[in-house]
Amino acid sequence: MNYGASPFGGLPPVVKNLLIINVLFYLASIVLNSTLGLPLEKFLGLHVPMAGDFGVHQLFTYMFLHAYPDPMHIFFNMFALFMFGRMLELVWGPRRFLVFYLVTGVGAAFVHLLTQYIDILPVLKGITHYMNNAGHEELLHFLDEHLQIRSMEMQQKFNAFVASYNELLHTDPELATGLAREYLYGFRSDYLNSHVTVGASGAVFGILLAFGMLFPNTRLMLLFPPIPIKAKYFVIGYGALELFLGISGSMTNVAHFAHLGGMLFGFILIKYWRSKGIY
Repeated sequence: MNYGASPFGGLPPVVKNLLIINVLFYLASIVLNSTLGLPLEKFLGLHVPMAGDFGVHQLFTYMFLHAYPDPMHIFFNMFALFMFGRMLELVWGPRRFLVFYLVTGVGAAFVHLLTQYIDILPVLKGITHYMNNAGHEELLHFLDEHLQIRSMEMQQKFNAFVASYNELLHTDPELATGLAREYLYGFRSDYLNSHVTVGASGAVFGILLAFGMLFPNTRLMLLFPPIPIKAKYFVIGYGALELFLGISGSMTNVAHFAHLGGMLFGFILIKYWRSKGIY
């Protein structure tokens, strides 16, 4: 099979085009945000379904965006796609590989959204409790137990609220309560919209899982420590590490359960294909 003598010569078509598309989106994110103040992740990143910025299309589009300007996020994802994806596409063919990539990416999104919902539910319940039992003590309880400031803008709004609330508390408690209701209503919207996920990691972890299943005894050379390891053991170890990090809450800026979701959906899809004798 000959893919030509282009700068991407030797790369199968889907892997090649995925690399190009991801890099183009990464560059577009930087340019649009720096020149027009337009964050692509607001429209194309994955938001929780309760958020005002959520759109169904984000289940697909989030996997083509990456964190910026730090290039390490996109670098490691594209490096893994290049290293492992091309082998799978040569075995499966372009169409089946693309199906696998999209299914694992969307599957990762669903698993991630489920775990996010579990995480944010106490905050939403806390807001509802205050709205139904508004009072100074209830507000202090919410601020102590559930308040999460996730951006500079949210911090500025909180500081402004605290200053106004404290001023009103002793002069007009009823107005202060109304102000607290208004703040928490806005906080709920900002809080939900602040949960944005980007990256191809879910699909990449699906690819990693598939590589371990199709080429279990292939030896991979680790960087840290620099020792060879069979692909099947590498996949099992990496999956176990992601599970530990997800459950322990370590590295909260990483979507560990999205990674596991990609592996889970990849495993299910491969098992299904094998049961049908597709490959």
